[in-house]
Amino acid sequence: MYEALLKNLQSRGITLVAVSKTHPVERILELYQRGQRDFGENRVQELLEKAPHLPADIRWHLIGHLQTNKVRYIAPFIHMIHSVDSLRLLAEIEKQAAKSGRTIDCLLQFHIAEEESKFGLSEDEADVLLQSQEYHTMRHVRICGVMGMATFTDNTDQVRAEFRHLRCIFERLRTTYFAGAPHFREISMGMSSDWEIAVEEGSTIVRIGSLIFGPRS
Repeated sequence: MYEALLKNLQSRGITLVAVSKTHPVERILELYQRGQRDFGENRVQELLEKAPHLPADIRWHLIGHLQTNKVRYIAPFIHMIHSVDSLRLLAEIEKQAAKSGRTIDCLLQFHIAEEESKFGLSEDEADVLLQSQEYHTMRHVRICGVMGMATFTDNTDQVRAEFRHLRCIFERLRTTYFAGAPHFREISMGMSSDWEIAVEEGSTIVRIGSLIFGPRS
C-alpha cells in the first residue's frame, strides 16, 4: 500500500506525512528504510520519546494540538508545526525558535468541521493575527500555509465542501497577506479516510497513518 500511495502522491507533487502516533520506533524505522522522511506525531511527549532513537534527518511534523508550555521541547528540531491556532501560540514558537537560532515553518489551523471538538482558527481570528503588530515583528516563524480536518462522516459531499472551504481560505490569505511569498504554498488536509477527496480539492500535504501502519496500537 505504501509504495502505491507514495507514487500516486509524488506524481502530483504532494508530500506524504506518515502519521506514526502510537506506533513503535521499529515500525517508523522500517518505513524510513524504504525512503520515508516526513513523519507526523500528535503529542509532544510521544515525539520526545521517539526522536532520540531515530535518524536525525527525519522531518518531524507536529500535527496535534500544541500547548504553549510544550513548545520549548520541540523547538530545537521540529520541521513543521501544523496546528497554530492562536497568536499566543505563534508568539511562543517565535520565542523558542529564536532561542534555538532557528526559523520554524508553521501552518495556521482552521476550524472547518462541524464537530465542536476540533481546534482551529476562524477566518476573523486569522485576520486579527496576521494584521497584528506582534506578528509583523516575528523573525523566527514562517507561515507556509493552512491546515484543517474535515468532519468525520460518511457524507463525502460534506467532506468535499469543507476541504474546498479550506482551499478558499488559503487562496484568500495568499492574495491578501502573502502575495509574492513563494513559501506560502501548503494546504495540509486529508487523512486515511478522506485523502483522495483532499487531493482532488487541492491538498499539498496529506497526513496518513492507518493506511500505512495499520490500526493503531
